[in-house]
Amino acid sequence: MLNGVTMKINVDDYIINTLKEDITSEDVSTNAVMPENKQGKANLICKQDGIICGLGVFERTFELLDSTSHFEANFKDGDEVKKGDIIGVIYGDVKAILSGERTGLNYLQRMSGIATMTREYVNELKDYDTVLLDTRKTTPNMRPFEKYAVKVGGATNHRYNLSDGVLLKDNHIDAAGSVTDAIKMAKAYAPFVRKIEIETETLEQVREALDAGADIIMLDNMDNDTMKKAVEMIGTKAQTECSGNVTKARLREIAEIGVDFVSCGALTHSAPIMDVSLKNLTVID
Repeated sequence: MLNGVTMKINVDDYIINTLKEDITSEDVSTNAVMPENKQGKANLICKQDGIICGLGVFERTFELLDSTSHFEANFKDGDEVKKGDIIGVIYGDVKAILSGERTGLNYLQRMSGIATMTREYVNELKDYDTVLLDTRKTTPNMRPFEKYAVKVGGATNHRYNLSDGVLLKDNHIDAAGSVTDAIKMAKAYAPFVRKIEIETETLEQVREALDAGADIIMLDNMDNDTMKKAVEMIGTKAQTECSGNVTKARLREIAEIGVDFVSCGALTHSAPIMDVSLKNLTVID
């Protein structure tokens, strides 16, 4: 989760690099109309209904440009917002407000869009025990923000990165030689506290994964009938995860089968932005 410590250690570099992408030598437009340093404020306005997410990142964008900047929020991450709501007011050097506007809004729109879509998907599973997971299918250099947005939307993060856990996919199995060999090699290499998850595509692979002692068995791109048979075969011997071709429309029928987890890459790679804008900038000194 994003807090004061993780913001500085894990997030500041991302924001600074994004600002550098937008401001190479100077902000010509801003320097033209604001030759002197003056304090100002602007309203952050919601332009469509959704779940707001990324307010801390939005504020931090301006703080990195101007130490006097601060954001007075009327909502918190995870709140439902409506079109026309004033989400808050950003205060600070007018130059910083103008130069940081697009970067701050880009983060906020992207994160809020993911949180909004995730909340919709989570609501489909409210009557089931199946847990919704994200994936590593994130936008390059946006993973901390997108993973956080998934959490704010109510879902659970899968692996954060390749160092987080063992997930043996089809190419790992090919490299090892078999499902059994892949699991055996992972057990020998990984710390004992790490669970071993393996991807399976057939009932034969499911049986082999069970016999080899996998902790979590991913049922990848299986049709519903095959998935039902796999879940019955596995029982309580391992946890189960459905993956592949997961859409909002399929979530309930997948949950009815009884899988423990369902992972969905669309949460991060296909969520539309939520429209917000910065308006009514006022010079206050």
